[in-house]
Amino acid sequence: MELKEKAQAFAVKKALEYLDKDPETNLPKLIDWFEKFDVKGTLKKQVNIIRPVVSDPDNNWHKLVFSLWEDIDAGVRNNIFENLIINGCLLGYQRQKENKEKYNCNVPWAILMDPTSACNLKCTGCWAAEYGNHMNLTYEEMDSIVNQGVELGTYVYLFTGGEPLVRKKDIIRLCEAHSDCVFSTFTNGTLIDEAFAEEMLRVKNFVPAISIEGFEEATDSRRGDGTYQKIIRAMEILKAKKLPFGISCCYTSANAEVIGSEEYFDYMVELGAKFAWFFTYMPVGKGAVTDLIARPEQREMMYHKIREYRHTKPLFTVDFWNDGEYVGGCIAGGRSYCHINANGDIEPCAFIHYSDSNIREKTLLEAYRSGLFMGYHDNQPFNDNMLCPCPVLDNPGRLTDIVEKSGAKSTDYQNLESAKEFSDKCVDAAANWTLVADRLWMASKGAVCEGCHGSRQ
Repeated sequence: MELKEKAQAFAVKKALEYLDKDPETNLPKLIDWFEKFDVKGTLKKQVNIIRPVVSDPDNNWHKLVFSLWEDIDAGVRNNIFENLIINGCLLGYQRQKENKEKYNCNVPWAILMDPTSACNLKCTGCWAAEYGNHMNLTYEEMDSIVNQGVELGTYVYLFTGGEPLVRKKDIIRLCEAHSDCVFSTFTNGTLIDEAFAEEMLRVKNFVPAISIEGFEEATDSRRGDGTYQKIIRAMEILKAKKLPFGISCCYTSANAEVIGSEEYFDYMVELGAKFAWFFTYMPVGKGAVTDLIARPEQREMMYHKIREYRHTKPLFTVDFWNDGEYVGGCIAGGRSYCHINANGDIEPCAFIHYSDSNIREKTLLEAYRSGLFMGYHDNQPFNDNMLCPCPVLDNPGRLTDIVEKSGAKSTDYQNLESAKEFSDKCVDAAANWTLVADRLWMASKGAVCEGCHGSRQ
């Protein structure tokens, strides 16, 4: 870390100490300070959004922000704030931007990686269900990924799988070795116990996102009897120890109405969740059940409900499909994130199992400049309508073009599926969603978008 970076880190630590003394009074003052500190205006838009929030005690976002001082351990909160604000946003973003310009490729804000293909559950519709403990990234490989990522400006790392907490000791070891980074995991939650929570308290830079698809009946029907109660117990442990956590929800044709209900949102807030990631079901793999793809009316319902709850619920939410209008469409392919599976294959997205690079043969930078990732770089956004962001689910054929041109291969561990086979399963869903997305986009932007009609088959 250079002298300037050390000075910035020191300033943030002092600011957090100042904030801890009286959050309600001092946070507005710190917003003013932060704006002066951000001399390049990197986060000006975000500051303008935050300023009115911290000034209105009746605002639901105000309640969420200040609950972090009531509900979260001070050491954990301050460490995560430091790593996100200074490393992840200010220093990291600038380094990413410089490298993007230098190498003319995408450099991600976050990297997802699978420590293992193993999982202790067998969930309906999950491609990891039958993989078993066949593939694993070594600790040294994961450590190298983080080192390479930080050098390029990436300070946020998320674990997927398989069930990442099968490797909980190595995950904690990574958190210790890279105390300047933020680590998170998509987990079924069943392996979170008192001992692991104590380890989270010790390292202070790990935040789980627990997968839960509704209430007990819906969760257990997909994940197995007794899973729901184990998840609730994990949340109780985390809340009691003042550890931050969120939820991860995959909405399907079978559960969208439950996940989009006010009752569900209120219960997640009551359990202590501070954020929620929403995904829509993708028919990944030859055996995938296409009937679980959310119907257009369900996806539209989620579009409206999540926007409504952002004004009424103290829960930070992101819908990775329906929020395309806020992030400029697809964020995969290294534009904001990428995925490395348990075999070391570097993939553009957790749902896109094709690769032309492996971490055991190429550096991250070489992968970002590969044909597959440059195909994403050169073609994003995949649609002029940002509510149709995905090159598969929303624009069948776009991924096929990139995969075939780059020579990327299927990375499925069992039954190889071509990009065309994958895309063909989404043609009807895309056509039906296009009609709804055009209407929503026109209402949002005040103009008819021709983009969805331009998708290539």
